[in-house]
Amino acid sequence: MTMPAAAPRPALFLDRDGVVNVNHGYVHRAEDTAFVPGIFELCRSAQALGCALVIITNQAGIARGHYSAAQYHAYSGWLRGAMAAQGVLLDGIYHCPHHPEFGVGPCRRDCTCRKPAPGMILQAARDLDLDLARSALLGDSVSDSEAGRRAGVGLLMLLSAGAAARPTPAADVQTVRDLDAARRTLQRWCAR
Repeated sequence: MTMPAAAPRPALFLDRDGVVNVNHGYVHRAEDTAFVPGIFELCRSAQALGCALVIITNQAGIARGHYSAAQYHAYSGWLRGAMAAQGVLLDGIYHCPHHPEFGVGPCRRDCTCRKPAPGMILQAARDLDLDLARSALLGDSVSDSEAGRRAGVGLLMLLSAGAAARPTPAADVQTVRDLDAARRTLQRWCAR
């Protein structure tokens, strides 16, 4: 007798710089990392709700030659460990190493993975068997929410801290002032 396949599960997609860690610009070393207050609580809550945790991050620092792909991957390994030490297990980390204008060599190109394109989200959905309509995304820029919209993510949240100079998000994007507000919004949305 075969068991039925498990239903696709929802995910919480997180931008990295500015949502998971404080964005000091091209963060790629453990010693330069400060976690955004509330990130561990948000992630543990999402896990308790049955969400996969997936980081999706544009990494123009690779494209611009500020650090190598190997340095990025080493940092991502460290990040997984640091989050696991806080009870947070990441299901995936997806990155785009390209930039259409400022990339060096093969990293200078238009691609389908750099947000606002939905490529990283769609790849994660295929790899991890995710239900995008039941998933949520939290970013700190309009390009994050636009990528989620294009991928069909059900709940789009935009962190508003320090957003004075940013464009106004679309009407379907919920603005949250901090990660605790994002946690409460996610809990309400999942309970509906």
